[in-house]
Amino acid sequence: MTTYSEERRADRVTDAEQRRIDQAAAAERRAERERAADERAARLREQHRTEKARAKRERAEARTVRRAARGASLTAGNVYRKGTLVLVAASALGSLPAQVLHFVGISPMLLPLPLAIEGAAWVMAAGVAYADERGLPGWVRWFLRLLVVAAAGFAASINYAYGTHLSGLSASDAQAAGIGLAAVTLLGPLLFEIRQWVTNLSGQTGDADDKAGRVHDRKRRRQHRTVARLADRLVSAAPFGALSFEDAFAHAWEIETGTSTPGMSPKLHRRAARSLAALAEAQHPPQPNRFGRRFLRTPRPDRSVDTPTPSESADTSINRSTADLGKSTPLTLPVPVIIDMAKPAKPIVVRTAAAASPRPRRVTGRVPNAARSTRPVRTADQLLKEARKETKDWSDRKLTAEGIRKAVHTSPAKARVLRDTLRAERSIAPVDAAA
Repeated sequence: MTTYSEERRADRVTDAEQRRIDQAAAAERRAERERAADERAARLREQHRTEKARAKRERAEARTVRRAARGASLTAGNVYRKGTLVLVAASALGSLPAQVLHFVGISPMLLPLPLAIEGAAWVMAAGVAYADERGLPGWVRWFLRLLVVAAAGFAASINYAYGTHLSGLSASDAQAAGIGLAAVTLLGPLLFEIRQWVTNLSGQTGDADDKAGRVHDRKRRRQHRTVARLADRLVSAAPFGALSFEDAFAHAWEIETGTSTPGMSPKLHRRAARSLAALAEAQHPPQPNRFGRRFLRTPRPDRSVDTPTPSESADTSINRSTADLGKSTPLTLPVPVIIDMAKPAKPIVVRTAAAASPRPRRVTGRVPNAARSTRPVRTADQLLKEARKETKDWSDRKLTAEGIRKAVHTSPAKARVLRDTLRAERSIAPVDAAA
């Protein structure tokens, strides 16, 4: 008995535990379904918001596109072109009925005449536009314009006569009607011709870059007529399209001036060389001599007179630059440029101040030939050639202004110019060899 009761009690406990487990599982399933439903609802709401935002964005983009299209279509050029065509159509609709009524009143067989007259005017006007597009000769366009004027003028005379003879109008009203019909007849071809003229001008003008290019071309042809004419000859001599004007102009400039740098000429190259010499003079201040006086270190680059002076035989050790004396200087000099003395240039004047020269004696009379110097005057080119020959085997340390002065027997100022030129040649020669 006790065993049976215990088994029943155990079964009831087991059943209660099972019911509790089943209830917990059912509650968990309900919670899972509710959670899934909530997630699905959230996804639907998010999708709805996304679609709504996308639709709103698409509508905004469509409005922007329509606004841009309206702005592009409502530009001054489009309004003028389309508005002109509207006015042309209105003038045709205003002038054609009067012509039709006029000719039909005479005879119904004359109905095609107004269509032919009005059509001839418009076809010839279109022919003018076609001639402009194809670039036909000018006489073709003017011949077509003459035909337009003839057809439009004949139609205007018919409309004027028809308007002045309308019944039921006073004399002033009939006159106004005739003038209005004649004017509207001529207005269409006139507006179409003006439209074509403006279109051609706008196509030729182009934008700001095209205008600047045309201004530059006119200025270049005006300022360099000889080079521009030679460039035109080179372009015409070459096969069509084989040589551009820019290449021909560069080649013509080199032929005319001898240099490939645009805008440069032998005169400008000489001017640049003189400016470089003046810069070197400015960067090397004058040195005081033993008497406390100062003198010019380099010659003035405008003339050249190679006349021997007493200062050439005086002591010129104080005329030597710090580079010649082996002293360091804080100044940083630019890379010297070779002065091409082979080209014809204005002679350079040499003006030097003697380190210790006495006061010049007043000339009392003509200097006899025996007292004059017999040494010929040498040009800058001759001096450079002689200096190259004498210093060919010299080292860079030996290449000083004093040494060059003694070798070629010239003034200290010219010797310094020759020293700078020879040093520049030696510094550029290794660079050219490496290139």
